[in-house]
Amino acid sequence: MPPAPTRFTAMRDATREDYQQIGRHSLEFFQGLPGRILSHLRILGTDTGGYAVDRLTHSLQTATRAQRDGRDEEYVVCALLHDIGDTLACMNHAQLAATVLAPFVSEKNRWIVEQHAIFQGYYFFHHLGLDRNLRERFRGHEWFRDCAEFCEKYDQNSFDPGYDTLPLDAFEPAVRKVFAAPKHSLYLPEAPA
Repeated sequence: MPPAPTRFTAMRDATREDYQQIGRHSLEFFQGLPGRILSHLRILGTDTGGYAVDRLTHSLQTATRAQRDGRDEEYVVCALLHDIGDTLACMNHAQLAATVLAPFVSEKNRWIVEQHAIFQGYYFFHHLGLDRNLRERFRGHEWFRDCAEFCEKYDQNSFDPGYDTLPLDAFEPAVRKVFAAPKHSLYLPEAPA
């Protein structure tokens, strides 16, 4: 049973006890985050975006390829979630995915997810009258090659209806593990210096 709600109507009027109560509620609600993420991934299965597979299958293929290539659990979860923003943030899906992942993954993995849309453009932007070399603005960045590799090996080639794709259930334990506790957050106390 969730804690009773507080009674203040303006944050400036709240007490330490109010915020402790809110903290308990938030912690309880946080426990459901992996389930909410898995539910949202399932929504990706309702649209193909015009591709040969639906968005969920694309995400599962991307994660399956990364896992079969021996990538670590965090990287595989990032591969699975890289397009989770497709249904809510059609014009900036990569940034939404990176924001969801940011408290739970390394800065490198977050950066790869955040920039993957620009790097993925190498394969199709020229067909839309856009600059396929837009990713070159990041040339020299320490993770340029990592993002280019993610797109080449796992993302751009994961639209294959005949590929032996693992089901979402195969990734559920990894999603639950990665989202079990944040590594960095505004809401975590600062570590002693």
